[in-house]
Amino acid sequence: MAVIMDGNGRWATMRGLPRSEGHRAGTESARAILTRCRELGIGHLTLYTFSKENWGRPAEEVKFLFDLLVRFLTRELDTLLTQSIRFKVLGEIDELPLATRKVLGHVIAKTAQCTAMTLNLALNYSGREEILRACRRLAAKGTPPDGITEEALAAELYTAGQPDPDLIIRTSGEMRLSGYLLWQSAYSEFAFPDTLWPDFSPAHLDAVLSDYQNRTRRFGLTGEQLQT
Repeated sequence: MAVIMDGNGRWATMRGLPRSEGHRAGTESARAILTRCRELGIGHLTLYTFSKENWGRPAEEVKFLFDLLVRFLTRELDTLLTQSIRFKVLGEIDELPLATRKVLGHVIAKTAQCTAMTLNLALNYSGREEILRACRRLAAKGTPPDGITEEALAAELYTAGQPDPDLIIRTSGEMRLSGYLLWQSAYSEFAFPDTLWPDFSPAHLDAVLSDYQNRTRRFGLTGEQLQT
């Protein structure tokens, strides 16, 4: 499962609060949704945390977001270890602030042997750039044209070795991917609940999953073919 955690700023504005309070509330929603996914046995959860385009936001907000991330990961490390949750980052870590890189590297290393679940944070991430990066890596290896297969390209993505998301959720009612997991989402199901991310609770997640379970995924086949 993957989530675009949208609506933090609007949640704060509607309450007459600074945007930072929306982001702070959003981390609590992330914690609750992670816990619920672990309870449900969802093996992979990817959260869209910071896109390459987000660098265009006010510098003060960007700094707050990374400081908040550092505090969140520092606080949650013991929980990740206790719950056997492996932590990974999708995106260009080298371009992040030094303090953030250090904490990310520490949590990645400490949870590397965890096996019950994988939590991915898409940080400094762009879906188009991810695909271009994979193509460049294949070219650098001297891969011949007939060697550039779906499997070969997928092996160069940030998500190499992980399954594509069955379900992608974007909160706040917006209906677009915003460059998120463009390759991996080819056959994902989508849900666009109106709920703003800080208000998105485990109960909201359960409702989305209930709807998802009633869908038929055909992967290009007909319904008749699936019944045989």
